[in-house]
Amino acid sequence: MLGTMQPAAATPAERSDYQSMQIGIDLGGTKIELVALEGGAVRYRKRIATPTHDYAAIVEALAALVEDAERELGVRASVGIGTPGALSVATGCLKNSNTLCLNGKPLHVDLAARLARPIKLENDANCFTLSEATDGAAQGAAVVFGVILGTGVGGGVVVHGRVLTGRNAIAGEWGHNALPRPTDDERPGPACYCGRAGCIETFLCGPALSRMFAQATGVMAAPTEIAARATLGEREAVRALERYHDRLARGLASVINVLDPDVIVLGGGVSNLDSLYVAVPDLLPRYVFSDRVDTALVRAKHGDSSGVRGAAWLWPVPR
Repeated sequence: MLGTMQPAAATPAERSDYQSMQIGIDLGGTKIELVALEGGAVRYRKRIATPTHDYAAIVEALAALVEDAERELGVRASVGIGTPGALSVATGCLKNSNTLCLNGKPLHVDLAARLARPIKLENDANCFTLSEATDGAAQGAAVVFGVILGTGVGGGVVVHGRVLTGRNAIAGEWGHNALPRPTDDERPGPACYCGRAGCIETFLCGPALSRMFAQATGVMAAPTEIAARATLGEREAVRALERYHDRLARGLASVINVLDPDVIVLGGGVSNLDSLYVAVPDLLPRYVFSDRVDTALVRAKHGDSSGVRGAAWLWPVPR
């Protein structure tokens, strides 16, 4: 890579707010995971089910997880949270969360009051990207674009070890742009939950790959099974993967043309397809506005743990 990048050092104002232990929480729609990091090493981990429809119960569950961890470890720690959605610049409350009871609520404020300390909260894709930029597959890179290819398609940006949130708190949300350079049969595109049609997410999420294969074969298969069938030479599996590769290359090329990151890190279930890391880099030069493409496309080092680790890294390391 480009050397070793460490998490940003704490400012004097931040330094007094926490000890050397960083707690990260991944607040998902079905589970809540907490890890406590010390120097990047996991000292404690716990998962519980999310009380999905009860905001007050979520706040209490988060607080109890933190208190249990601190009791076990014997320290008071900083707390960062990663969650789908983002904090609205207009209201200071959560927006765009698929855990609907969180929308319109000042989660970080309420949890800070409950735990009597500041709380940092970021979009889960931003946390994923921060994790991989800090001590993962993109460690040492100055500009990192993180991509989650799962049931949805998310993205985050980290520049010199810091999350880029953006003026509207939507930096990195490439999944809700239109698929670039659509062919005639890709217009207007599938309907998206955001209310538009033809979003990148509707073409590149895991279910989209499964649907594309099913339309050709009548068989619904997971992306990993499609990849296995393609390896055996099954024609429709090969065609589905080739089309997916091309769509991913078009989507990422538009990001490279605007952001020009050093590294793009892939996470989520679809990121486990080995063919992505061979086929997509070969396709990028067709669509990137440059005589060569040196952006590295890599698989996440920390896998499913990246989001929760990145939430912990929201707090800079004391020095």
